[in-house]
Amino acid sequence: MVEEEYLIAFLAGIVQGVVEWLPVSSQGNLALFLTLVGTSPSIALQLALFIQIGTTLSATIYYWDEISDAFKALPSWRLSTAFEGPNAITSFVVVASLATGVVGVPLFLFAVDAVSELAGGLFVALIGVLLIITGVVQKASERVDLGNRSEPTLLDALIVGGFQGLTILPGVSRSGTTVSVLLFRSVEGAAALRLSFLLSIPASLAAGAMTVVREGGLPGVSPLGALISLVTAAVVGFATIHLLMSVVQRIPFWLVCFGLGALAVIGGGAMYWAM
Repeated sequence: MVEEEYLIAFLAGIVQGVVEWLPVSSQGNLALFLTLVGTSPSIALQLALFIQIGTTLSATIYYWDEISDAFKALPSWRLSTAFEGPNAITSFVVVASLATGVVGVPLFLFAVDAVSELAGGLFVALIGVLLIITGVVQKASERVDLGNRSEPTLLDALIVGGFQGLTILPGVSRSGTTVSVLLFRSVEGAAALRLSFLLSIPASLAAGAMTVVREGGLPGVSPLGALISLVTAAVVGFATIHLLMSVVQRIPFWLVCFGLGALAVIGGGAMYWAM
């Protein structure tokens, strides 16, 4: 039914708008939600990537001052000072995005084909396992001296970009992974959050564009349904980013990863054996 499609699109936008800012996988949880309401695994993964464009708009507006400063610094960019002062953010985002593409594009093509071969229950269980792995990474990062660096380096960009490419897999938290890697690199916590979300903007736009190009259109959803999802994700994402960023700094979300992951593994196994 058309009304049911629009309701699912609206709910999917809410899920994306809320969980994008948490160090748990927005893509994995959104794909999990879509699978549970009857969407095929391969379509669920592609829709999850596409709907991220909505929260990309939220992040762009929220970090507009930083983005504007980066563009203003472009005329003075020099290779010798690429990772110094106002040039550091621009260089970091460009280099890390290229590294993300090198790792993420082949993995995207593999991941979509692979999940299309999985039964719904196995797909849900896979998401659970990857969520638990994300929790392990985050818990491990808490044991590291966080350091006090605020400006990224070339090596930071290459390492973080490569790891971000791995988060194309459903269930692996993009923000959780990139923030954890930056913490391991002794980048100060607030700077790690800022760099992670600035880096999410080109990555999410590229993932959404690849989904549309690969399928020759919107994957498994009408244009109005897609618009409802994107607008809802953008509005909810912008409304919750201040609150959720504050919560992230106070609650050990590796516990959230463990809890969601365990539920997904149990629920996915039950779905599979019930088929």
